[in-house]
Amino acid sequence: MMNGRYQKRVGVGNTINSFLFVVVFVLGVLAFYLSFMSARDKFLPEAASEHGVRTDLLFWVIMAVLTVAFLLTNSLLYFFPYIYRFKEGKQAYFYPDNHTVERIWTIIPAVIMAGFVVYGYKEWHAITSPAPENSEVIEIMGKQFAWQVRYPGADGKLGKYHYRKIDATNEFGIDFNDTASFDDFIPMELHFPKGKNVSLHIRSRDVIHSVFLPHFRVKMDAVPGMPTKFWFKPTISTAEMREKTGNPNFNYELACTEVCGRGHYAMRFIVVVDEPAEYEKWKASQKTWSSLNAEYVSTKAPKVLSEKYLKEFLTKPEVVQPATPSDSTVVSADSTVVATAVVTKKAH
Repeated sequence: MMNGRYQKRVGVGNTINSFLFVVVFVLGVLAFYLSFMSARDKFLPEAASEHGVRTDLLFWVIMAVLTVAFLLTNSLLYFFPYIYRFKEGKQAYFYPDNHTVERIWTIIPAVIMAGFVVYGYKEWHAITSPAPENSEVIEIMGKQFAWQVRYPGADGKLGKYHYRKIDATNEFGIDFNDTASFDDFIPMELHFPKGKNVSLHIRSRDVIHSVFLPHFRVKMDAVPGMPTKFWFKPTISTAEMREKTGNPNFNYELACTEVCGRGHYAMRFIVVVDEPAEYEKWKASQKTWSSLNAEYVSTKAPKVLSEKYLKEFLTKPEVVQPATPSDSTVVSADSTVVATAVVTKKAH
């Protein structure tokens, strides 16, 4: 311009570039929409718990508000360069400040964010508050690199544990000074009763793990030395979910979402949701850990307790028939059979 080579201050390229802002925005929104719709078949199926339904609603409410805010603010951001592009003879208006506008764009987001916080806290408090009475209590323990679960027996109470009691046999560190420990059992699948509250008592034996039950919208860290809890109510059995998904091989699963070491990928555990009657039948079929390890327990428990609770196991060992895993079992039950056979041999 200084040399007089241009007759206009700005050429047609400025208009083209400003128009491309609009094109990029429209194509970007369209690409986002198509990407979302094409991935819908990969989404999780409907939530299989009461808590999960509320969590999904919370997620979609927040997503809807954020999407509207994104489209509104970014449409202005991308359309303004075109609307207010440079034009010969047009003077810019000097707009120093407007306190009313500043209050609006500060107060409205603050109110919306506060609403999100209150809404989210309400849901968080609901699932971390003490579980209702008569909830099914289940302990989940994470270790490198596997999950283990423990159920209370007929007394409905989990026995105490202590980290100093952990060894190669007693991986949970079960304390047999507590009489509630003798009827606890450790299965190779995690079973939930449909329609009944379940209280998960979560802990870790080594590093931080994270209990993730995606179909129930359950996620809680397992922290060494700091037990955590989470309660919810399953509402869809495994059989029903197989029908809903059209997948006869569908299984719920427990996964770890904390990168806990090289074997992190292997921390998967089969979860089965049973009808109430089936669940009680499954529980009744489980053998207590103390009966499968009677000789070990007799050396760890006080003599009075071992004589009271283990005498029958040591003198009248049961003949265990090989178990046939269910169609949903991915881990063989052979280890339980072998452990029982060893106890039987030692007792003889």
